[in-house]
Amino acid sequence: MPKSLSPSLASLNKTLEFEAEFIDGLKDIFEEKIVFNKLLGLKITSLTPHRVTARIDMRHELVGHYSHNRIHGGAISAGLDAVGGLAVMAAIGARHLDELPAQRLQRFAKLGTIDLRVDYLRPGIDDYFELCAEVMRLGSRVASTRMEFLGADGKLLSTGAAAYIVS
Repeated sequence: MPKSLSPSLASLNKTLEFEAEFIDGLKDIFEEKIVFNKLLGLKITSLTPHRVTARIDMRHELVGHYSHNRIHGGAISAGLDAVGGLAVMAAIGARHLDELPAQRLQRFAKLGTIDLRVDYLRPGIDDYFELCAEVMRLGSRVASTRMEFLGADGKLLSTGAAAYIVS
């Protein structure tokens, strides 16, 4: 995945940093209140206005092929969808920095996936996986994202692209 966003988003967000209150609130929503993310074991590892990363530790409940101990494709797609949504949340938060963190955290009520594409490139066999996402375009109604699903060694296992309704 490219290290930079489109010029307009990248230049806007390069110097922005989130307040601890916003980061803590977003982690609570993502890791605790979205119960399916909790079931997957998704944990945010990095949160910036232009890129987010998360981690899933491999466990028996996520096995999709018992003889190879590889992660289920549904866990991969759900994880990619979740980090794509997280990237949109971060981009919305960056767009509204003039508001208090608590106000920005209320803006995610209508966020939902409207399209998701996943390409499975290699089998997911590892101790843990890293997921990353960035927003390619944040419009007033729809956002589009690109995501990656990586093995513990950094090898690209799957990619995703999604569109989310934001209003």
